[in-house]
Amino acid sequence: MSVMDCMKWIREVGTCNAGRRAALGALVLLTSLFLMSGCGQQREESPESSSSAGTTEAPAEAESDCVFVNDDFSNLQLTDPKVPVYDKYTISERRAKGLTTVMPDLAPYKEGKVVYLTFDDGPDDKNTPAILDILKENGVQATFYVTGQHAELHPDVLQRIYAEHHAIGNHSYDHDYKKLYVSPDAFLSEMERTDEIIHGIIGVRPLILRAPGGVIGHFTKAYDPALKASGYVEHDWNVSSADAAPNHPVAQDFIDNIDSQTDKPVAAHAAIILMHCSEGHEETVKALPEIIRILKAKGYTFGVITPMTPQPW
Repeated sequence: MSVMDCMKWIREVGTCNAGRRAALGALVLLTSLFLMSGCGQQREESPESSSSAGTTEAPAEAESDCVFVNDDFSNLQLTDPKVPVYDKYTISERRAKGLTTVMPDLAPYKEGKVVYLTFDDGPDDKNTPAILDILKENGVQATFYVTGQHAELHPDVLQRIYAEHHAIGNHSYDHDYKKLYVSPDAFLSEMERTDEIIHGIIGVRPLILRAPGGVIGHFTKAYDPALKASGYVEHDWNVSSADAAPNHPVAQDFIDNIDSQTDKPVAAHAAIILMHCSEGHEETVKALPEIIRILKAKGYTFGVITPMTPQPW
C-alpha cells in the first residue's frame, strides 16, 4: 500500500475509530520506512545471496541514486561523479566473511568541470538540516563527513542525508587529534568504530574518509598503505571557505574565499570545497545559496566524493 492509498483508506473508514487508528498506523510506518531507506531500498538481494556471487551488482535503477560496492570491489571503475558509493559490510564483517578489505587501484574521474561541496563535523540538528534544505532547493548534491559522536546524537539527520542521496564520509569518532594520530592502527580503530555507528543507523558504511585537520602534518608514510588495506580512500580539499577560522569570519568572507580560489588552476577541473555543518556554523548556512549560484555561473557541475574522485592536489 502506498502513502496515497493509505490516505484514501483513512477517508473511506470515516468515523470508525479502530479503522482510522489502523490506517494512521500504516501511514506512519510507510513514511518512516521511506525516510530511512535512502538508496538502500532498491537493493533486493540479501547479503548472503550476494556474497556467494562475489560480483553481484545493484539493479540498474539504483545507479542513479547510489552504488553498492561488490564483495570483491570489482565494480568501482565508475564514470559518474554524481553517484554516492557505499559498502553493505563493515570492515569487521568483511573479515569475518573472508572478503577482501583491500581497496584496488582506481582510475579517477577525468571528464568535466566538477565541484564537490563537502561539509565536516556534523550532523547537528540545526545547521545540517538547514544546509540540506538549501541543497534540495537548488538541486545540488554534496558530501557530509560525519563524526561517530554526532551521528549517535542525531541519527535522524544522518538518515535524511542518506535518503536524499548525498554522500556520507567518515570523519573519526570525536575529532580528537591526540588519539587519532598516535599510529595508523589508532587512526583506523577510530574509523572502524565510526563505521559501525554509521552502519547501525543507515545499513551501509562509507568507503571515503577525511582525516580531521587534513593529512598534512598528521600522516606519515605508513598511513596510506594502511588505509588502502582497510578499504578506505582519503580526500582533503583544494578550496577552503575558512569557515572554521578563529577570527569569526562572516558569510561574505566565505563567499569571497570560494569565489577567488575556484578561479585558480588547481580547481579548474575538480574543486573540493571545505565547509562545516556543525554547531556554530550559521554563517556557512547564510553563505551557501550565493556560493552555489557563483559555482553554477562558473560552469561547474556538482558531484559527490567517491573512491574515484581525483585527489585535490
